[in-house]
Amino acid sequence: MTGTDDLAARLRSGDRRALARAITLVESGRADHRAAALDLLAALPDPEDCLKIGLSGTPGVGKSTFIESFGLMLTGQGHRVAVLAVDPSSARSGGSILGDKTRMEHLSRDPAAFIRPSPSQSELGGVARRTREAAQLCAAAGYDVVLIETVGVGQSETQVAHMTDLFLLLLAPAGGDELQGVKRGIMEIADIILVNKADGDLRPQALRTCADYAGALRLLRKRPQDPEGFPKAMCVSAIETTGLETAWQEIRTLHRKRRESGWLARSRADQAVHWFEEEVRQALLARLRREPVRGLMADLARRVERGEETPAAAARLLIERMLGPGAPADP
Repeated sequence: MTGTDDLAARLRSGDRRALARAITLVESGRADHRAAALDLLAALPDPEDCLKIGLSGTPGVGKSTFIESFGLMLTGQGHRVAVLAVDPSSARSGGSILGDKTRMEHLSRDPAAFIRPSPSQSELGGVARRTREAAQLCAAAGYDVVLIETVGVGQSETQVAHMTDLFLLLLAPAGGDELQGVKRGIMEIADIILVNKADGDLRPQALRTCADYAGALRLLRKRPQDPEGFPKAMCVSAIETTGLETAWQEIRTLHRKRRESGWLARSRADQAVHWFEEEVRQALLARLRREPVRGLMADLARRVERGEETPAAAARLLIERMLGPGAPADP
C-alpha cells in the first residue's frame, strides 16, 4: 500500500490527524505534494449526501459566534460538522492572521466537529484556492455538514457559490446607509439571509432589518431552482441560540427540494466544470512566471511602462509568442 493509499484509508475511517495532514497536502504549493494530492483526491470521491454551506458576512457581524452555536446544535443532533474558516493572510509570511479555533473554543473541543483555518493567500473570492478540495476531504472523512466561512462580504465573495450547495449571508441589525452597503451581487446569490444579534435592545431593530431585506429579496428576479418563499430573510441570535433550529429546518427544506428537482446534481456538475477552467487559468499563469516566458513578460511590462506598447498590444504579442500567430488574445 502506497503512502497515499494509507492516508486515504485512514481518512475514510474518520482519523482527524489524517484529515489535517490531507488538507495540508492539498494546500501545499510543492510539485511533488500536488501530484500526491491529485492521487489522494482521485481515491476519495465526493459523497453526494454531504451538505456544503457557504457563509459570509460583514466583519463584526458575529460569524464565528454563529458558527459555534450552529455547529454545537448540529453535533447535538448527531451530525458531524467540519468548518473551513478562511482567514486573511499575512502579506509577509502568507500565514493566517486570526486563527478561528481561538474564536470557537467550545466547538473546537467537540469530538464531532473539525475546524480548519486556512490562509486566503490573497485569493479573490474570499476563499483559499484549495478550499473546495479541503471540503471534499472533509466529506470523505464522514462529515455530513461542511461550513465554509469566507473572509468578508463583497462582490468577489460570490466565488464561494461555486463550491457549496447553498449560501447564507449573515448580517447585523442596520438601516438606511448600512443597508446600501450590501452589494446586489451577493444579495442575488444568497439563499437565506440571517439577521444576527436579534436579542436584547437590538431585537426590534433586527426585526425591522429583516423586514427590509425580505422586501428587497421580493424585488429580485425569481430563481427557477428555488421553491416558493426562497430566498428568504430570518432573524437569529447566536448568543441566545434562538432561531437556529428554524434556520436549520429551512436549510434542509431548500436542500431537499433542490435535490428532488435534480437542480443540485446539475449545480455540482457545473461547479466541477468551473473549477476545471480555473485550474487551466492558474496553470497558464504559472507558466507565464517561468523562463523563458517570464523574461519576455518582464520586457513587455517595461515597454508598456515606458509607453512604447499599449497593454492590449503587449498582451496579444505575449499570447501569440506562447500559442502561435492568430491565437485569440481576448478572454
